[in-house]
Amino acid sequence: MNKKLITEQDIVEMAKRGEKVLRVDADTMLTPSAKDAALQHHIQITDSHDATSSKGQSVSPVAYTPSKVGNSPNASTIIALGSDHGGYRLKETLKQYVGELGYSVADVGTTSEEACDYPDFAYAVAALVTSGQASRGIMIDGVGVASAIVANKVPGIRAVPCYDEFVARSSREHNDANVLTLGGRIVGSELAKSIVKVWLETWFGGGRHQARVQKISDVEKRFTTQK
Repeated sequence: MNKKLITEQDIVEMAKRGEKVLRVDADTMLTPSAKDAALQHHIQITDSHDATSSKGQSVSPVAYTPSKVGNSPNASTIIALGSDHGGYRLKETLKQYVGELGYSVADVGTTSEEACDYPDFAYAVAALVTSGQASRGIMIDGVGVASAIVANKVPGIRAVPCYDEFVARSSREHNDANVLTLGGRIVGSELAKSIVKVWLETWFGGGRHQARVQKISDVEKRFTTQK
């Protein structure tokens, strides 16, 4: 079977039409320039087999919100944001707050408190991060643990559930965590804001920590490298 080739021009035409999601399958190939164009135009590339939920709400096209601070040095930094029904209210609060911190936001949903499946949205957040379409991701479910489990199944993701500023800071400085998960039913909005601010503003320490993070990647490669 011939594979379908997606080029940079195809992505540009999608952007002109206002499309924000490109669904691909095993028979689709993207050129490197097409991937770069998708990032530039904030078009999410997602597996067509994983795009919908088995019940309840499904992942919608990504809602991109530019930074609310026009001259912010973080305006070009995109934070992927998602939740299930248990984290929806906190997601909406953090969406506003992350924008106020000067970041741009790519919201994958959910869009209400209607019951839905957290794996779909955790995967959508992780996919944006591992593909380079978002710098980091934040996912909120009821407790914060389940979404971390899902996100950590995605190659290249280091997701961590956080309940205080110390863990948030450590996860960034020591582990270079790129997805933060929170519990919408156990973390209040003000504490969540503090955690998010610390997590976004803490840089990876490198040095001795780099070798340890590399070992995490090495473990992952043992199970993902095709033989």
